[in-house]
This record gives sequence, C-alpha cells and structure tokens, in this order.
Amino acid sequence: MTLDFERAPKVSVVVVSYNTRKMTLDCLRSIAAQTSLPHEIVVVDNASGDGSAEAIAAEFPGVRLLAERANHGFALANNIAAQVCRGDYILLLNPDTVVLGHAIDRLVAFAEARPDAMIWGGRTLFGDGSLNTTNCWRRMTLWSLVSQAAGLNSIFRNSAVFNPEAYGGWPRDSEREVDIVTGCLLLIERCTWQLLEGFDPTYVMYGEEADLCLRARALGARPRISPEVEVIHYKGASEKIRADKLIRLMRAKISLIDAHFPPASRSLGRFLFGLWPLSRNVFATLLGRHEARATWSEVWRRRSEWRGGWAPVARPAVAPSSRSTA
Repeated sequence: MTLDFERAPKVSVVVVSYNTRKMTLDCLRSIAAQTSLPHEIVVVDNASGDGSAEAIAAEFPGVRLLAERANHGFALANNIAAQVCRGDYILLLNPDTVVLGHAIDRLVAFAEARPDAMIWGGRTLFGDGSLNTTNCWRRMTLWSLVSQAAGLNSIFRNSAVFNPEAYGGWPRDSEREVDIVTGCLLLIERCTWQLLEGFDPTYVMYGEEADLCLRARALGARPRISPEVEVIHYKGASEKIRADKLIRLMRAKISLIDAHFPPASRSLGRFLFGLWPLSRNVFATLLGRHEARATWSEVWRRRSEWRGGWAPVARPAVAPSSRSTA
C-alpha cells in the first residue's frame, strides 16, 4: 500500500500495537480495503518482541511507523502518534479490530453531520459477529458503584437501572449520546485533541479514554455513537493475566473517581468501589467457581497495589524515541 503524503488527509488513523503482529496486519489490511477518503495511518509499535514492526514496514511501506524502543503503554503512545498526525480528525483504532463496511468513511461522515458531539464512535462486534457492548460506557456514579458492589449489574445485565455503566439493555442499534466512547474506536477532531492535550499519562493502562471523554464533556462535548459504523473488536488480545488486568483496571477506576467525582463523594466512591473484589469473591465461592474465586482473592490480597490509583505524573515530552518510516 502506498499513501500520498503530499495530499492532506481527512483523517489520521492511529494504531498502537504490542505483540499483536497478525492482528495488527489484519487491521491495517482492513483499513486499506475499506477506506476511500483521504487518510494516513500512524502505527506506534511499543517495542514488540514478535517482529511486528518489521512485518508492518515490509507490507505497508506507506504507513508512518514509529518503532519504539520502549513500551510506553496506550496513553503516551497515542500522544506520541498525535504529534505527527496531519488529518482534520484523529481516529484511535485498536490493533485487534477489523474495519467493516467502510466504517471509517461512515464515521467521518457521521462526525461532520453531528459536529456538536466532538467525539464519535461506532458499534463493535466480536469475531463471530455477535454484539460487543464495550464500545461505550456511562460514567461512574455512587449508584453504579452500589450496583456493582452488590452484584446487581451482573444479575441484571439487561437493566438500565442496575447495569447503568454498560447501558444495560441497549443493543447499540440506534444513534445515541453517551458519556464515554471506548478507545478501540474513537474519533476526535485534531484541534479538540490538542485543546485537551491528549491523554493524561497518569493512566498507564485503562481509563485513558474515560478521562479524555469526561474532560471533553466538561468543555461542552456530547459524544455520540452511530450504529451505521461497525468494526470487529476481538478485545484484550495482548492481555494474558486476568488478575493483573483487574488490578490495572481498578487502579484506573480509583484515579477516575479522584479526578471526576465531586469532592464530597470521593471517599464514599472509593469505599464502594473497594467492595467490588470482596463481593465477587463471595459470589464466586457461593457458585463454586473456583478459578474466579482464586482470581478475586488475589486481587483483594494485592489491594495495596490498586487502592491508591495511578500515581499522578507530569506530562512528559512526547517526541518519538523510535526509528520512523513513512
């Protein structure tokens, strides 16, 4: 694939990869096959050990490849990529996605039809074509944390009342304003990204897009989802250890509570959220799910790792430390 770098792209597609060689190549092939509008692709490879960078450079010489010498994580890697983006829009796209039905063209058209949203997303599917509901979320509230701690969000998954963060019961078949668009498929104007200064690097893993969307909403954004935009999202291709994943997620959630809850409710929010692993441990024990019980027991034993959230960090310089190809 050869891209015309003299022609200003409408959208810059950013893909951050880490040891997902086959999926990343499939993702890039789908972008090439399903995108007609002027675009560029920026890939940040976070020091993969599986030959991802070499394979991408060989098959896609027109891609702007930043082959990093260190694993920056998701937030900083996207910030690095955004520095070289030239499009009117920046599209964050996971490497474990496959673009369907000219989804990028449709998403940009949706953005231009709904400019007040400022952040836009689409519908995600699992590999078998079934609905993957992780494309968007509602912000955490004290009630959502109560529902989670009591296990109501698991018992009543299709209830908008008891599973509020996941928009329970909504099959993503209608256009809708949402609080948070997931970073696996997130379109944002480059000027808005710059105004927000991109992702907060405090969020080493998970929570980056939630923080970004909530900061954008504070500036007047009203993120929206279009059912006409579809991608396959295999989800979690590079995450292998469940307890470690949960601990990172819990650290991110604690940081989100600290950053976005009203000051008077932060302590209660932290307390309610901290009950989650305990309640999951109890339910797993009662249901005889020994593997789940072991996982949640480990998460609770390691609570000193997540109770403080991610440590706030200053925004570092984001110049690539890589060899760059175009």
